[in-house]
Amino acid sequence: MSKTEIDVVTAEFFAAFDNRGGRAADVARIRRLVLPGGVIVKTGPEFTVCTVDEFIEPRRRLLAEGRLVEFSEWETSERTEIADDIASRFCEYRKSGILDGEPFEGGGTKTIQFVRTPQGWRITAFAWHDRS
Repeated sequence: MSKTEIDVVTAEFFAAFDNRGGRAADVARIRRLVLPGGVIVKTGPEFTVCTVDEFIEPRRRLLAEGRLVEFSEWETSERTEIADDIASRFCEYRKSGILDGEPFEGGGTKTIQFVRTPQGWRITAFAWHDRS
């Protein structure tokens, strides 16, 4: 059951950025999926560390103000390890959209750390590296 629950949280995480077909991206759901104080790190192409709110706000603007449209991001493979109430997931992902009128595609690697809380599995930290 834990793996299924982690799969659901991960799918919700990726879906938070989806604004295809004119729908509004729901990046605010990241606050529900990630514990307060969660650590977020982008390793490349430029190294960045941010809080949950520092992560959400620029993405909310980018996805809501029309610069980035028809955007989606999805896992292409994953490996999840679970030990008691902690879990770690490594995944490859792809993304596509239209940024400032120009279609693009890309991908990279993410690692997501989870803990089981009384409310279910939540993300404690995630890091990613964009390859393109």
